[in-house]
Amino acid sequence: MNIAWKEMKKNKGRFVILGSIVFLVSLLTFIISGLANGLSQDNAALIKDLPDGQFYMNKDADETYNLSQIDSKTQNNILNEQKDAAAFSIQMGFLNDEAGKQQSVAFVTSTDSKLFENVKQGEIILDRSLQEKGIQVGDILTNNQFSSKFIVKGFVDQKKYSHAPAAYISMEDYKEIYRVEEMQLIFIPGGDASQQFAGLQGFSKKEFLNTIPSYNAEQMSLNMIVWFLVVISGMLFAIFFYMMNVQKIGLYGILKAIGVKTSTLFKMMWTQMIVITVIALGISIVLSQVFNMFAPEGMPFSLTAETTVQLSIIFFIIGFIGATVSGIQIKKIQPLQAIQQGEA
Repeated sequence: MNIAWKEMKKNKGRFVILGSIVFLVSLLTFIISGLANGLSQDNAALIKDLPDGQFYMNKDADETYNLSQIDSKTQNNILNEQKDAAAFSIQMGFLNDEAGKQQSVAFVTSTDSKLFENVKQGEIILDRSLQEKGIQVGDILTNNQFSSKFIVKGFVDQKKYSHAPAAYISMEDYKEIYRVEEMQLIFIPGGDASQQFAGLQGFSKKEFLNTIPSYNAEQMSLNMIVWFLVVISGMLFAIFFYMMNVQKIGLYGILKAIGVKTSTLFKMMWTQMIVITVIALGISIVLSQVFNMFAPEGMPFSLTAETTVQLSIIFFIIGFIGATVSGIQIKKIQPLQAIQQGEA
């Protein structure tokens, strides 16, 4: 709209200041969101990369997976009934490399399944982050609770749990290290909440992730910051346009007196909001993607196109709401009264 453009040209300074603030807030939001996604992957990629389905643990475990022990008879019944189901266990531990240096890992073992790496006794497959620390295929690794030795058979990409690299071992070796016979969890890909089994408690993938204390606390804190910044951006639009509207009461009165509709004035304000948001978001998206490409090695940062689009839409919605709320006073303006107030 011509009126919107003319006003923006006349008051460049004000709109540049608002755009700069929106740019900084949106850039900070994108970066924190990227860190939240990166930490999420670094904390639970092992679980997140599994397909949607149902996780089951013992009801007596009180939603704490490492206290869960699934009865072998129950496990066998479920695995026989559910073709793609798998029983698996995860426990934090450590490995000694050939130089005697300890490496923290998350030991993972499972029944025969395409969802997990299957290894033979005495073999181990590691997350590739350990290769960057000098461990190579064919290396011999030890564990103080294991009577034999592990031979490194290969590496997998992005398989971490609780910020520790995954270490896939056979069920026999796992049972020797942790002195257990039962598995902790059963996963049924494609399953839903309607599938119930005696003595077991079911969780969706999202629900199971929230039972991991470090994951839940970490993501909750970062997501609160992201939403707080989004709300701040909406308040900035509301405050800015409210102050602008107060200063333009006389102008709005004149425009209404000559027949300009209230809806037209709202459209003018929405146009200004959209222009500012598009420019600010465009610059912040470019810079956040540049940061994504050149983030320091080892920093868990992941800003996907999907997350960027979702946040951009949210910024537009919040900006629209903020601008609209501030413009409610426009509807109440009476032409004559506004003109007199503007003259005063």
